[in-house]
Amino acid sequence: MATPKRKHSKQRSRKRRGANSFKAPQLSKDSTDGTLFRPHRVNPANGMYRGRQVLDIEV
Repeated sequence: MATPKRKHSKQRSRKRRGANSFKAPQLSKDSTDGTLFRPHRVNPANGMYRGRQVLDIEV
């Protein structure tokens, strides 16, 4: 089994961990009421998907 010859520096480890950071989800703006929602999903505010009503949302 391979063993490391040298110790990894703190900077090297932190650079690797920094590349795996979480990002905020991308949001789309609804053309009818302007609410923000995740793309390619049903808008939970009004139940619309691609211009069609797919869920009955009671206000």
